[in-house]
Amino acid sequence: MTKKITIYDIAKVLNITAATVSRALNGNKNISESTKKLVLETAKKMNYEPNKLALALKSGKSNNIGVIVPRINTNFFSSVIRGIEDELNPNGYHIIICQSHNDEAKEINNIESLINSQVDAIFLSTSSKNSKQFEKILKKNIPLIFFDRKKTMEGVSSVTIDDFAGGYMATKHLINQGCKRIAHLASGDFEIEIFHDRHEGYKQALADYGIDYKEELVLRTNSKIEEGKFAIEQLFALEEKPDAIFSSSDFVALGAIQELKARKIKIPEEVAVIGFANEPFTNYEELSISTIDQFPEEMGKITANVFLEQMAASNKIKIDKKVVMEPKLIIRKSTKKH
Repeated sequence: MTKKITIYDIAKVLNITAATVSRALNGNKNISESTKKLVLETAKKMNYEPNKLALALKSGKSNNIGVIVPRINTNFFSSVIRGIEDELNPNGYHIIICQSHNDEAKEINNIESLINSQVDAIFLSTSSKNSKQFEKILKKNIPLIFFDRKKTMEGVSSVTIDDFAGGYMATKHLINQGCKRIAHLASGDFEIEIFHDRHEGYKQALADYGIDYKEELVLRTNSKIEEGKFAIEQLFALEEKPDAIFSSSDFVALGAIQELKARKIKIPEEVAVIGFANEPFTNYEELSISTIDQFPEEMGKITANVFLEQMAASNKIKIDKKVVMEPKLIIRKSTKKH
């Protein structure tokens, strides 16, 4: 293993003090130009790299941003990250990506690690049901910005879509296709705002069109293909079967479609299916899947710009923005009866 060169190694080679080397590297005006030049040339020859953590501790700025997502292996979160990078990289920032895997304990560990890494901000799509760990971020004066999954907190910005509107428009579309018994596969805990709001949109659309809300048609799932298959097993064990499914996850919608096909149930003639997120596979399946687009790359760019705006503001001003983006209904074969 190659030994990391330090200022003490440079000082030994030049027969000067480490303090003089440090001042020269930092452009101290009390060090002569000839000494600065000699130190810089020697540092370059010896492949010296400054200790970034030490510099961050000294300056209070690391130029690193922590980004915590539930999981990175979805187009939605990878697109958000791409949007964040597109805006931050030209401004000299780099990102550190962490995954919580929808586990509150892992999310807390991620937060601790990012705080210890001296990040300049934390962008978070939360899986937590409480807000205690977020207070620790704020006490450290580290800007916190929620995206997609948020907690409503004073002094904390967020960038989300209107999940209530997304749930409403998905359900309304199914009703407009003539569906009456619409099941809802809620791919998350209702204590997490996005899943609560999508469910509320579903309920409101039913109420507005005079359709009774049925508890047996609402199932809690995780955002996995297998969960969609299992949900169909449960729903089709009911005496009265559903004629449509609104899933708050494209992955669960895909699993539901696979199980319906296995049971020789015609889609959308017998059961219409709509998902949420507009994952790429929804348009490339033989039976393309209707869904709600969340514009993730744009969400990432807006999140980054909210942070940059905060950095550009006076230290006495705290930016508290609640950006709510409009979702879009994408109609494809899985619901197009008419």
